[in-house]
Amino acid sequence: MTGPERPPPISIDDLVEPRFPPDVRAVLDLMGEAGAGVDLRPEALMAAAAETTGLDGFGPDDFVERLDILCWSLRHEARLNHAGLLAQSLLLTGLLSNRLLVEDLVARHPEILAEAIVSPIIICGLPRTGTTHLHNLMSADPALRSLPYWESLEPVLAEADRPAEGQADPRIERCDTALSFVNAALPEFRRMHEMTVDHVHEEIQLLAVDFSSMLFETIAPMPTWRDHYLARDQRPSYAYLRKVLQALQWLRGGTRWVLKSPQHLEQFPALVDTFPDAVFVVTHRDPVSVTASMVTMLGYSARLGQDRVDAERIGRYWADRLGRMLAACVADRHLLPADRSIDVLFDRFMEDDLAMVRRIYDLAGQPVTARSEAAMAAFMEDHPRGRYGGVRYDLGQFGIDGDTLSDSMAPYIERFGVTREA
Repeated sequence: MTGPERPPPISIDDLVEPRFPPDVRAVLDLMGEAGAGVDLRPEALMAAAAETTGLDGFGPDDFVERLDILCWSLRHEARLNHAGLLAQSLLLTGLLSNRLLVEDLVARHPEILAEAIVSPIIICGLPRTGTTHLHNLMSADPALRSLPYWESLEPVLAEADRPAEGQADPRIERCDTALSFVNAALPEFRRMHEMTVDHVHEEIQLLAVDFSSMLFETIAPMPTWRDHYLARDQRPSYAYLRKVLQALQWLRGGTRWVLKSPQHLEQFPALVDTFPDAVFVVTHRDPVSVTASMVTMLGYSARLGQDRVDAERIGRYWADRLGRMLAACVADRHLLPADRSIDVLFDRFMEDDLAMVRRIYDLAGQPVTARSEAAMAAFMEDHPRGRYGGVRYDLGQFGIDGDTLSDSMAPYIERFGVTREA
């Protein structure tokens, strides 16, 4: 029995000069008008977050310097239009509000810091290497705790927002509203990366609460921010991530987390120190295919904040950036304990995804129950891979030569036995 016919793959022909439906264009124009007066500086953003939440305790203030560098890079390097500046102002104010709410919750309930984050299963790998499918597949298991998208955006609910008994959490509706606009503005994005309210999300959104995350680089190329981030020891920010996970576990339960972020690939030292009993899953795929897919996804999403997308600038930046990440993976892979880590090749995973999950569970000492297998099978039936169709990728439009790129990443390819895809 075969499933529904999948839509044919497409080429995105308005990558550089984006076209929008009239209703989306109208919203972006309104955002542009509002964004003309945005004050993208730490003082203004922190004041806005304090006014929104009624709180003023941000916790350790070392993040302010990082936020200042990020704001400078957004203003001077990201090449954002006024709508884009408004969007980033809202993002940063939201992250600051999340920080205020986390600090307030922990101050009122210090027992949160006694919550044990026990042997999390952490997926480390570049985007487009199967991490999202693996993460969602394992997260379907009710025995594991994961992070739904709505919770990643607003980890702690303000007391004033708490719904009456039997009422829905307002964060879910807010997330759904935001996704509705994204889906209208980026109708082909789901071909590359499906996003839904309950879709499990990366903890990179939680790392951003401490303003030290490669999440911000996905907005636009920002060399100054990148260099500051890479020069910093990320252990303090990973410790902050742990505190947020403790708060979430205290709020909504869960005994064993399954986590995932591409950032971890270049942060093995911080990751191992923060989660010393974790099980690590490192995913691998032909870096040329990964680069083609990722720059297309980032180039397509850039239209929300830029009138004209500089595809070659995005290509140069991310070819270099992914190369750095893979070099860090090669250099530091030995830091992951051999008895609690596994390398997963994309083609092997695609051959039999459930078999690979069983291997990971066996390594992690996580029981494979009839309930967990049924839940994962149901997820796969409800979310068939490629159900929205694919995208034809063209490295040339990003100024990248595939053979040259492959040669530059030869140490990674050879170290992990990655096969070059056609």
